[in-house]
Amino acid sequence: MFEARTLDIATVAALAERVDRAAQERHTIAVLTNDYPAMTVGDAYAVQAALRARMEARGTRVTGLKMGLTSRAKMLQMGLTDSLHGFITDQAAYGDGAEVPVARFIHPRIEAEIAVVTKHALRGPGCTAALAAAAIDFVLPAVEIIDSRFDAFKFDLPSVVADNTSAAGYVLGGRLRAADDIDLITEGVVLSRNGTVAELGAGAAVLGDPLESIAMLANQRAALGADIPAGTLILTGGITAAVHVVAGDSIVVQYHSLGSIRIKFV
Repeated sequence: MFEARTLDIATVAALAERVDRAAQERHTIAVLTNDYPAMTVGDAYAVQAALRARMEARGTRVTGLKMGLTSRAKMLQMGLTDSLHGFITDQAAYGDGAEVPVARFIHPRIEAEIAVVTKHALRGPGCTAALAAAAIDFVLPAVEIIDSRFDAFKFDLPSVVADNTSAAGYVLGGRLRAADDIDLITEGVVLSRNGTVAELGAGAAVLGDPLESIAMLANQRAALGADIPAGTLILTGGITAAVHVVAGDSIVVQYHSLGSIRIKFV
């Protein structure tokens, strides 16, 4: 599924440190392929794994997984055509009604998402939407905060994978629903900023069905020799194009059957 690796262990570690420092120090860097034009997506996932190890070594706890570039709107916005995945952490988690400091980020944007929690492990290859549906414990609404570490929020596929798919934060809220109580494809979302509708969408924007996103995640993880453990929180991917936010913005995301989420950026 992913091209063979071309980078040695020392280079992978150095690139993970480069991305990590940019995130911690809140500054942008050039895309990694400027220095390593032969870098593959396989290399990029190795850098992402090294980044995760660095974060865990200083006490950060991984709380789930996330899919990225799963909507046509987001693919067009970023000029890319392939979906990808990363991880989310406890240091990036916020609750409904949170005041989120923009100083934590470089150039943050938000996306409305449908999230799920698994009740048993999900493994690829060959995972399907039906298998994904059977693995879901419950569904809940989420807003992801993304924040690319690259200049002008522009990147290629290997660079964004290495940068943990621009993961920066996430907000959970609304209400939990059993998977059979909700039609994920038609679940509608209205994202408003400062009282004005900024984006509209429905679950179908996520690869036609958020279950397809979960199945793809399982198959991508299998290609890396991993699975999706039971109890995993999964952000299935942005339903709409990402919305830029600044200090003072009040965000309300309303879902048809999953309630709503409110965030204030300060």
